[in-house]
Amino acid sequence: MSGNRRKAFLVSAVLVGGALLMTACQDTDKAADTGASQGSSSASGDAATPSGSSAAGSGKGTGKDSGAAGKGSGATGGTEDGAGSGADTGNGKREPVGQSCGANDISWNTRSETQAGGYILISAKAKPGITCVLPAALPTVAFGSDGTEAGPAEQAVGEQITLSGNTTAYAGVSTKSTNGDGGKELDSIIVAVGDDDPEPVSLKVGTITVDKPVVTNWHTSATDAVPAG
Repeated sequence: MSGNRRKAFLVSAVLVGGALLMTACQDTDKAADTGASQGSSSASGDAATPSGSSAAGSGKGTGKDSGAAGKGSGATGGTEDGAGSGADTGNGKREPVGQSCGANDISWNTRSETQAGGYILISAKAKPGITCVLPAALPTVAFGSDGTEAGPAEQAVGEQITLSGNTTAYAGVSTKSTNGDGGKELDSIIVAVGDDDPEPVSLKVGTITVDKPVVTNWHTSATDAVPAG
């Protein structure tokens, strides 16, 4: 081989080797880039998964919290509704407790009757829009400036009466339970619902003679309110 041909062959070998080397480097770089890209995608996917899981966990937590809040609210409302108001009847139920009547809650009326030697019939009706209870006790009936008070005309105490609407209660007053001629002449009586009534009322009546007066319990029938002779 001549010197020129040998030189040309070496140059060609060097060029071919360089080309092969460059190709190999490029393949290596591409492989590295691909691996890096896949690694990045994998890392990104791994990162997304916990995020999604966290979001799902957050959603479940919100639902449970909301449900718990709803249950709590319902229980509170149920407790409050169940407590209710009124008097416990002993059978798990409650009944409304009416307010006690005062003399100023009532529309009063009186009239003279001739039965049993004569007496005054008192009628009591609640004023419009009022519901109240007359206690199971004698009405308080007094006479004159000295406050002479009527005693009981019945041995037993009656039942309480709820006044509302057209319901009327009656009590009969015998102004003179003695047989003599004694007594004081008056033309009005003072009526209250019990001794503690702060606003008794004065009711006009005809001229009456008062001597040891007596009064019946409250009754829902006028015929039951006739004082015994």
